[in-house]
Amino acid sequence: MSVAATPLLRRCLAGEASAWDELFDTHYGPVFRFVHQLSGGFTREDTEEICQETFVAVVRNLRDFDGRSAFQTWLFRIAANKAYDFRSRQLAAKRGGGVANVTLDDEDAPDPPSEGLLPDEALLQAENAGLLREALERIGEPCREIIELRYFADLSYEEISAALQLNAKTVSSRLSKCLDKLGEIARRVFSAGTRRPDPV
Repeated sequence: MSVAATPLLRRCLAGEASAWDELFDTHYGPVFRFVHQLSGGFTREDTEEICQETFVAVVRNLRDFDGRSAFQTWLFRIAANKAYDFRSRQLAAKRGGGVANVTLDDEDAPDPPSEGLLPDEALLQAENAGLLREALERIGEPCREIIELRYFADLSYEEISAALQLNAKTVSSRLSKCLDKLGEIARRVFSAGTRRPDPV
């Protein structure tokens, strides 16, 4: 399947503004859910920013889509990369700079948050999300594709069957085997990634 064989994508490439609107309306919700589930540490504003970066990348790179995977899978891969980049920037800011100093006697200083994760917990959660992403990168296709569609995009077995052109039993069997494989890889990745960052 080539991008030219997909009517909506072909219209987008032809520069139809209504086609881009349709593409955005169709895929924004699934991409938002996918990004938000990549890390519990993402706020709504973080997720919206990542989604915007994702769709900008789609506009710029749609001609590179070769049709070897479902369009939504290609879209989620871009979103995952943008989310990873965003998280990397957040971690860099937390570990060195980017934080305003506030004195204890500053009357205008905001009260510390009463809810949510402590900084160390948030950092650990972000690192765990990065390790999971690394495990998914190592697992390769087609396992990564089916796991992302099921657990990050929250698609049903029937929706995955349609997206991958597989029957439901094949989806179930492949997903089970891929989760076993991911578990083995994740154990190795998390074991290697348990080193705490050097204090700053």
